[in-house]
Amino acid sequence: MRKTHRIISLALCAVTALTLASGCGGKNGDPSSPGGEDGVFTIAYAPNESTTESADARNGMAEDLKEVLGCEVEEIQASDYNAIIEALRTGKADMAYMGSQALALGVERTELEPIVMKAEEGDKDKAIYHSVLITQSSNDEINSIEDIRGKTMAFVDPDSTSGNLVPTAEIIQAFPEEELNSDMLHTNGDFFEAVSFSGSHQAGLQAVVKGDVDVVPISDQILASEIANGHAAQDDIKIIHESAAIPTEAIVVAEHVSQETRDTLREFLISYDNEQYFTDVIKVPGARFVECSMSDYEDVIELNKIINEF
Repeated sequence: MRKTHRIISLALCAVTALTLASGCGGKNGDPSSPGGEDGVFTIAYAPNESTTESADARNGMAEDLKEVLGCEVEEIQASDYNAIIEALRTGKADMAYMGSQALALGVERTELEPIVMKAEEGDKDKAIYHSVLITQSSNDEINSIEDIRGKTMAFVDPDSTSGNLVPTAEIIQAFPEEELNSDMLHTNGDFFEAVSFSGSHQAGLQAVVKGDVDVVPISDQILASEIANGHAAQDDIKIIHESAAIPTEAIVVAEHVSQETRDTLREFLISYDNEQYFTDVIKVPGARFVECSMSDYEDVIELNKIINEF
């Protein structure tokens, strides 16, 4: 896997903290109890994993985990990755599914721990994915990353790895003579004619399909899932750039979760084989969870530190 810390001149734009969807309580009770004071173990998901198709699958895992933990389990949708981090920090969530950049941001604010990561066919060597830049297939003006200057761009989310951090880095690398930085790429008129955030990979894809924006970054795995589910046609879009490999998303637990519960969760997740969950929520049919640790995300964590020190 090529190391992402090769990029040293990035500065991410500031993010605005958004609140979690209402209805979730804090977990400030007995740390040895999986459900905490209110008796409910809460899993937080970002909008990418909170689609119509994923609701039943998420509920299915919640029901399965309920039997293992011996308490109520609920899943909530956060407004963005920043909100997930805050929920873990404040005890409003016990466990979450997040990308490597969100994880890198999270470790600076709270003692979260990644316990498993998704891997195609349950093979840790395949626990990678890519960020791709896409445009409409009919757009004759854009055929490579070198053609995107002066176009309209919609990144996904400030804390998204494949939807913001990596494509920002790749664009900077593609235009060395421009001496670009993140602020320039996220300011209207500096490099792009107009730039925005779509809020989710799925929304960005639809923006390109409808012609609302010229270019968007998207996880190659989410793109494949959206096409497979009929939400976009393969012929509607074309890939103009693919990034280096990125470590896949992880399931992390909050600082307040006891070691006994962590061990139970890890064992449950590694053996979890509900195919609907991996197809509809994880977006990789045939994938499974494999054990991981913070060391699997060292490169992205180091990159995040470099960015914050820029």
